[in-house]
Amino acid sequence: MQNIELVTLVNTQVIPICIFLIMMGMGLSLTLDDFKRVVKYPKAVTVGLTNQLLFLPIIGFALANIMPLEPEYAVGVMLLVLCPGGTTSNMFSHLAKGDVALSVTMTAIASLITVFSIPIVLNFSLVHFMGQGNEFNLPIIATMFSLMKLTIVPIVIGMIINAFYPKFANSIQVHVSRFGILFLTLLMIFLTYIQQDIVLSALIAAGPVSLLLNLSTMALGYYSSKWFGLNMAQRTSITIEVGLQNSTLSMFMALTLLANYKMSFTPAIYTLIMLFTAGVLVKFLRVKFSSTTKANDKNMINI
Repeated sequence: MQNIELVTLVNTQVIPICIFLIMMGMGLSLTLDDFKRVVKYPKAVTVGLTNQLLFLPIIGFALANIMPLEPEYAVGVMLLVLCPGGTTSNMFSHLAKGDVALSVTMTAIASLITVFSIPIVLNFSLVHFMGQGNEFNLPIIATMFSLMKLTIVPIVIGMIINAFYPKFANSIQVHVSRFGILFLTLLMIFLTYIQQDIVLSALIAAGPVSLLLNLSTMALGYYSSKWFGLNMAQRTSITIEVGLQNSTLSMFMALTLLANYKMSFTPAIYTLIMLFTAGVLVKFLRVKFSSTTKANDKNMINI
């Protein structure tokens, strides 16, 4: 009985409140200039958003159909690819010496657009993978309003705080990003505890598709931006943005809107993989950046 009460509390109260705070933290780093950047640097933003909003769902849908997945895990894949970006990707872009402004812009715009695309595509995915007349049905308009309350509203609140109290916003946004990582970690621990009897089987079932999805989308981000002649900082940010998903929001939809723990395991497993691959990428790029800087400094001395 206590477990049921704990699960209800976490699903209906803790997760929504924490997502609200995390999205408000994103808003603390945003200004109107971030949205104007679409006009100033259209190619980089267009390449990134096309990857996130179009090719990412296509790749996810293809993999969910090709790989031998149970319907719930396949829906979990779709939950992931429908929630691109997030504060985690912005943090990793900063660590990897990427174009942070581009990363923030892509995350913000994708967050606004996916409020309207998620309910439509997710309902299609539920019918496709779970079968016609399945028990899972999301009212499109109600779901849009739920997502608005957890994404657009807190982002706007964060932007307003940033506009009037920029020093305060700047001082706490780093802590909010760290809180996002901590909350995501605690949420995965909670999932493991509640559903410990299927953790191993879920890892075996959803692990390969999660790894393949992560590597293929990061490769897509890097090579598409390279093909369009974007600079290294822009390539880095697009690679990270396309490869790192807002798995917190994905798990919220699985646990709260769909009330299905099994669907949340694919985003949870993907989180472990994406944090590892992003960490490796950051390490590689920082070493490469350091080597390039030293070589340039040496050339300057020789000159």
